[in-house]
This record gives sequence, C-alpha cells and structure tokens, in this order.
Amino acid sequence: MTRRATIGKAAAKGEKLPLMTLREVVMFPKAIMPLLVGRDSSIKAIEHALNNFNKKIFLVTQNDPKTEIPGADDIYACGCVSRILQMFRLPDGTVKVLFEGLHRAAVDPEKVDFEVEVPEVETHLLPEEETDHSETEALVRATKESLEEYSKANTKIAKESVQSIQNMDDPGAIADAIMPHLKVDFNEKQEVLEEFDPFKRLQMAYAHLQGEIEVFSLEKKIKSRVKNQMEKNQREYYLSEQLKAIHKEMGRDHDPKAELDVLQEKVDRKNMPQQARDKASEEIKKLRSMPPNAGEYSVLMNYVDWVLSLPWNELRDTDTDITKAEKILDEDHYGLEKPKQRILEYLAVQSLVEKMRGPILCLVGPPGVGKTSLAKSVARATQREFIRLSLGGVRDEAEIRGHRRTYVGAMPGKILQSLKRLETNNPVFCLDEVDKMSMDFRGDPSAALLEVLDPEQNSAFSDHYLDLDYDLSNIFFITTANYLQAIPAPLQDRMEIIKLPGYLETEKNRIAREFIWPKQLRYHGLEDSKVSISEGAINEIIRQYTREAGVRNLEREIASICRKVAKKRVEEKNRQDKKVRIT
Repeated sequence: MTRRATIGKAAAKGEKLPLMTLREVVMFPKAIMPLLVGRDSSIKAIEHALNNFNKKIFLVTQNDPKTEIPGADDIYACGCVSRILQMFRLPDGTVKVLFEGLHRAAVDPEKVDFEVEVPEVETHLLPEEETDHSETEALVRATKESLEEYSKANTKIAKESVQSIQNMDDPGAIADAIMPHLKVDFNEKQEVLEEFDPFKRLQMAYAHLQGEIEVFSLEKKIKSRVKNQMEKNQREYYLSEQLKAIHKEMGRDHDPKAELDVLQEKVDRKNMPQQARDKASEEIKKLRSMPPNAGEYSVLMNYVDWVLSLPWNELRDTDTDITKAEKILDEDHYGLEKPKQRILEYLAVQSLVEKMRGPILCLVGPPGVGKTSLAKSVARATQREFIRLSLGGVRDEAEIRGHRRTYVGAMPGKILQSLKRLETNNPVFCLDEVDKMSMDFRGDPSAALLEVLDPEQNSAFSDHYLDLDYDLSNIFFITTANYLQAIPAPLQDRMEIIKLPGYLETEKNRIAREFIWPKQLRYHGLEDSKVSISEGAINEIIRQYTREAGVRNLEREIASICRKVAKKRVEEKNRQDKKVRIT
C-alpha cells in the first residue's frame, strides 16, 4: 500500500471510529506514545472516543503539518486504530493523552466528512502479509544487535523498551516497535507504516536504525574534536565550537553567531548618522572575533543595543496651527499671557523656516502657579510627545552625561534614556526643578546641562557612554525653577527666562470656578450631581484658608469640600438628587 492508495481487497472491514489527525507524528501498532493535543477538533475527537467508542480512536497523519483544518487531500489513507489509556487536562487548555497502537487500518479519505465537528470513519483492517524469506532470521538478529548499540548511544530509550523488543521474534512487530524511537522524518515513518511485508518493513527500520547510529557516531567524533580545541572549564566556548564543528561536518559555511547578522541588518536599516552606523558596525566586527562568554562581549552587545534603540532621526509630525495652539493653551490655563505669547511666537517662526534652533524656555515662579502643567499643554498644542525629568537632588554629572564604558554597569545619561523610552527625537522635554541641583566630588551637573541647553552646541551633544555626537536641537526644552537666584549664571545665560508671578485674588477666583472646581467634581464622582459653589465661598477660601502665590493649596481645600459632599451623598442614599450649594 502506498501513499494516497485505495483500500485493497484483502482489507477486512473494521469498526466505525472517530478520526483524529496527527502533525509530524506517526502512530504504530503495539506502540505506547504520549502526545500533547491543543487543537479543538482533536480534543473533541478524543472526548467523543472516550464517551461513545470504548476509548478507541483512529489516528492518521497529515501530509502537511502546517494545515490547520485538513481535508481529503491532506491526510494519508493508512493509519492506526488506537486506544486511549490516559488523559490529563493541563492549565493552558491543552490535553496530554497516552495512546496505545492496536493495529493498522485504512480509510478512504474521499469518503470522510470533514464538515462535521468530529468525523467518523469506516476503518478497514490491513492484514500482515506472509513472509518466508530465508534472510529473515539473520535480519532480526542484526537488527537486535544494532538496537543494543543504539540504546547505548541514546540514553533516552528506556531499558525496559529495549528488553521488550529483544524478546520479540516477529520481524513486523520488531519494526513497528523500533520506529517510534528513531528521530527520522514523519514521511519516512509513514512509508514504514504502509509496508505490509514484514521482511521489507524490518529492512526499512534497520536502515533507519543504522543511519541513526552513524549520526551518533559522527556526533561523538565532533565532540571529541571540539574537546581537544576548547579551554578548560569554558562551557560556553565548548558549545560554540561544537556548533562550528557540526556545521563543518555537514558542509555548511555558516556563522553560528546568527544574532550578530541580525544586529548588522538592523544597523544597515536604522535611520541614523553615518558616524553612528560606522561605530556600531565596528563594534559588531569586534564581537565576531571574541567568544560569547568573554567579559567584554556583553559590554559591546549592550552598547550596540543602545545605539540601535535611540531615535536618531525619528521625528514625529508636529502641528504648527497657531490658532488651534492658542485655543488649547487658553483651555488649559487662565492668564500666563507672556509664556503663552512666547510659545506662539516660536510656532509662528517654525512655520516659516524648515528648522530652527530649539528654544530653551525657563519658567520661574512660586510653587503651584502651573509651570509643569504649562509644559504639558505646550506638548498637546504642538502634538509632540511629552517627557519630564526631575533634577531635584541630582548631584552627579554622569546623571546628565552618562558613564564612560570603562565603568561596571555603565549607561547613558538620563537625557538619552528618556529619548529611548519615547522613540522620537522631537518631544517637549521638561527639566523640572533646575534650581535644586547640587554638586559634590562627582562633578557639577549644572555644568553638564550647559551643553544640553545651549542652542549653539546641543546639535552635537556628546554623551560619555555613546562617545558619539547626538542631535538635541529638534527638542523643545522647557525648564522650571522656583528661585532664579539658585540657578548658576552660566546656565541662566543659555535660557530665556519667563517669570510667572503669583495670581491675584480675582485670577484665583476665576481659576477655581473654571478649572479647579469642575476638575475636582470629576475626580470625586460628583460631575453629574447638582453641586455648586458660590463666588463668595471661593473668595472666603482664598482669603481665610490659603496664603500662597499659586493655587495648589486652594485646590486641596476645594478637594476637601468635595470629599465632605461625597460622604454626605453616600450617607443619604435616598436623597441623591438633592441640590447642594456651598456658600
């Protein structure tokens, strides 16, 4: 019987059984095989067999393992009637099943109804052909000797299985028992399954067995060769050289460090300056000449990863619509006319020139006047990404410029780390609390910021770790500070200072009514409730409960009122619609 053959006349009609297709696995009679089953159709076939067919099922192999839903042209005609011995359901939804092969059988694929949930097929038992070949006994003896030799090389075969096969005399049964243990292609196993002459079947199994023994012998030879080349106690180097020797024996000129080829392809595709591309290619060339277990290997690999992960020329499309930007700024903030005007001027110039030196604005004012939130509004108005870096307490120059690669655990500075996370090179970058940096024996971080914030220099910012020029000129830098006097004079000289004075009582009142009160109602789940506050109540809070230039304490006091209203609402469940007015 050959592949796609029809059922012969000698085949006896067997049972009607549910059909389950296998991928890259061939079931043999008398074999006991565990399988992990994940397809819904296969799991349903197993359950159907357990419930209705006394645990019997017909297993047949697909000729193309990639086919998810097989049809008549996708299965072999010859398979194996099997019994389900055990079934376990695993937490990931798959099922582990232990099958026992009973006997060969065939079906006519054209008569299988693959449209139903679980196809049921009429099996035809395939009888063993009679053989009286004079060489049968010699072949059986040679096969058993080869099996003994193979079992010594392949320790994965259980001794009990080998002993069981050694006790067999039937050549066909010996072939069926040996084939599941061999690492040969499923198509070749199917050919053995479809051979009805026991002598020929054993001949095929013996040939495959000899091939496996030769593979193990070659592997032993390769290991011996590699062992002579490797250094003592270098396991990783040993594995690398073993892989080289394997490819050499197979006649393949292939570099086992395939990940370096992938890295080089990424470098070639990456949109980056030529200087950075040449540097990354040079480091990859060094990696090829050293073993993966070398201490410098991981250092070089991390460096190349950093070069690839930075957004060198990745620019996000920005919006230069001044009218729209002005509307967004007015929606988010009341007052602050001077900083708003400066931002709109920048957008106007940007719409007239292809590229301008990124402005460095420094918003100076007391806490709570809206410096950081204004920077967020700028990002929204210009459709840029926003990132904030707090400089309060930073006292190490390496936080800005990065560590040199000679240090253990060296990394780029926080500027480049932030850009890596954003994956774009033109965000709005808010450097918060620039007046609260300090200095010690590790350097002066404010001096390191000079190059970052100087429009004439930041197009070629040099990070100690990268040791390459990085262009920061597309970034819209905004710095914030509480006290101008605490900012070093050279740093002040690089920035355009915009002072945000404290709010007047009338400004606070309007900010509270138009911005803070609606926001706090939303935060406390009172947005749809009939809760209002009088202008007199807001003035009372401003005059009697807050003494500040900004509105941070004012927001806290209003939040306190909202919490009390929320508590009262929860206590009075039957009076949810009652109007509440704060006077």
